[in-house]
Amino acid sequence: MTGWNLGESYDFHGQAVRYGVMGSGSPMVLVHGTPFSSYVWHRIAPYLVERYEVFFYDLLGYGQSEMREGQDVSLPVQNELLAELLVHWGLDRPDIVGHDIGGTTALRTHLLNGREYRNLVLIDPVALRPWCQGLDQTIRGHEGAFSSLSVSIHTAIVSAYIRQAIRRAIPDDELAPYLEPWLGDGQAAFYRQMSQCDMRFTDEIEAHYAEVRCPTFILWGEEDGWLPIEQGLRLKALIPSAEFRPVAGAGHLVQEDAPEAIVATLLGALR
Repeated sequence: MTGWNLGESYDFHGQAVRYGVMGSGSPMVLVHGTPFSSYVWHRIAPYLVERYEVFFYDLLGYGQSEMREGQDVSLPVQNELLAELLVHWGLDRPDIVGHDIGGTTALRTHLLNGREYRNLVLIDPVALRPWCQGLDQTIRGHEGAFSSLSVSIHTAIVSAYIRQAIRRAIPDDELAPYLEPWLGDGQAAFYRQMSQCDMRFTDEIEAHYAEVRCPTFILWGEEDGWLPIEQGLRLKALIPSAEFRPVAGAGHLVQEDAPEAIVATLLGALR
């Protein structure tokens, strides 16, 4: 991926997971969501390196990590992966930042795998019903048909889908790195990960949100068209100690619409 190459690899049950590390200081792990990759942090990570040792990776089946036919890339697999990576990196109580299903992955790793964090920052996380709707539901049961679409139609679908997550009008050249992983061999992987969305994976942890054991910050784009801000307020009510920060003018991908809001939280509130 142009300008964002993950130079390290971790073997997760025979599958390559790509990751990168930069900076020095307290450990911080950045976990992306769907249908994205660790590239979502390209506007964020450079501002963190003087204070944090920043770890970022591509979820299994995403970005530069391995994609293969029949692969299980569901949420239960992703929290097992994060739990293993924290051990591999030798991290004890790092700061964790999770966006979209990356937030879900962080929550599941904390609540189900027992991993401890110093702070938890959730950015428009997939945490409460409803979330597996629209294109996700359309693809379910028809993954093969979508995987065989022509390149032009597939590219148009992915482009339109990602643009919906960004409030500003993103130019084609800035959109290109978000599309790149899902082209070519990545086409089947795009529909594979969408077809494995299942709300039962958030249902099983919802009753435990009050048991979150670390300071928690919830950032939410006020103009998120995928997960309305009302969901964020509901989540805040379930994690009573959490601090809720609405982000004006931002859609679901706050990293593109208002990266400064994320940087301010990570360099300010977490101190």
